[in-house]
Amino acid sequence: MARTIARLKPRQVSNAKPRRGRTAALLADGGNLYLQITAGSGGNSVSRSWLFRYELDGRRRDMGIGSAQTINLVEARERARNLRQLLIDGIDPLEARRKQQDERRLESAKAMTFRACVEAYLEAHDAAWKNHKHRQQWRMTLTNYCKAITDLPVRDIDTDHVLRVLSPMWTKRTETAKRLRGRIERILSWAKGRGLRDGENPARWAGHLDEMLAKPSKLKPVRHHAAVPYGEIPDLMAALSERDSVSARALAFTVLTAARTGETRFAEWDEIDAKARIWTVPAERMKSGVAHKVPLADRVIDILEGLPRHGKLVFAGASGKPLSDMALLKQLRRLRPGMTTHGLRSSLRTWVAEQSNFPDAVAEAALAHKVPDALLRAYRRTDFFERRRKLMEAWASYCATSPARGEIVPLRRRP
Repeated sequence: MARTIARLKPRQVSNAKPRRGRTAALLADGGNLYLQITAGSGGNSVSRSWLFRYELDGRRRDMGIGSAQTINLVEARERARNLRQLLIDGIDPLEARRKQQDERRLESAKAMTFRACVEAYLEAHDAAWKNHKHRQQWRMTLTNYCKAITDLPVRDIDTDHVLRVLSPMWTKRTETAKRLRGRIERILSWAKGRGLRDGENPARWAGHLDEMLAKPSKLKPVRHHAAVPYGEIPDLMAALSERDSVSARALAFTVLTAARTGETRFAEWDEIDAKARIWTVPAERMKSGVAHKVPLADRVIDILEGLPRHGKLVFAGASGKPLSDMALLKQLRRLRPGMTTHGLRSSLRTWVAEQSNFPDAVAEAALAHKVPDALLRAYRRTDFFERRRKLMEAWASYCATSPARGEIVPLRRRP
């Protein structure tokens, strides 16, 4: 490398000012190094900084290399010498610096903790949560149960860390632990997608944790919701017809529509087309996230016509707010102790299988169950609405009969 002739003196650097009437000036030191002098507003202050000016591919480029207040002349010349060496090696100094900055940012990001990743993940997916309760469950489990890894850099979390979280609760709170594992896996997958960690996901189940933890189904058999036997449904409906409470009407409506209790409790009048006998449950209240049209049997219309209308809610409590889930459950358990409201959907499903000729696909559509097979979903372009209407009319007729006498039980309206 040819020897560079230095032009500036330390005192010049300290005292340099722009020429009168100008706001900026450049003083060359040689070897691509310049002192840049800039006057402040009003000319009351002067800032001095170092500039490395070079040409690459026919283009002039300026690269700042620091303030003259913190970098003296000797240090500036050394920095310029290193940058000239990069040019000799065919490397663009500006690109090299950007690359270093990117690498530093990446390294800093990789130090992001599991807690910070949880917060970022929840914020990114905020619009996708079906309800506030679901969002709270994610945050609670990933915070309260993950204290062993909360403050660890996400890049350092390995299988041992995941097991430290899951093992203490795997046999005692199996269902919760199973869900937590899936959520941890999702957080770590998000982190990998953002470049915050590398390698296999230590929370994955198949071919990994399934070799270290007992299969959940072997630890705790799945408990289905206790369901009223379909043979007892007519008696239940007859008993409900003798009760005047809004919760009794809501429970009867739930039975006749095969709805989930949340869909019933938050039902609004403008969702119901009484003339067409259709209730359209909006996507945000459906477990599947897809709007669901429910055909309404004549007996359902009778229930609706017997209800007072004091607001937008179909089944409003005394305060005007939606009925609580417990209101429907208590109503059911007064008549059928130990049973669950969700189990009423199973009552319909079993009745269809054992007492009707309706295809399984129609019954599943009536329950708004998602078809598990993606290929079948792609080819199935119908919701069987008209066939579901016939099914729900048949179910309503069955619910209105007395098993002992085969008679229709009249539905008493509100006065």
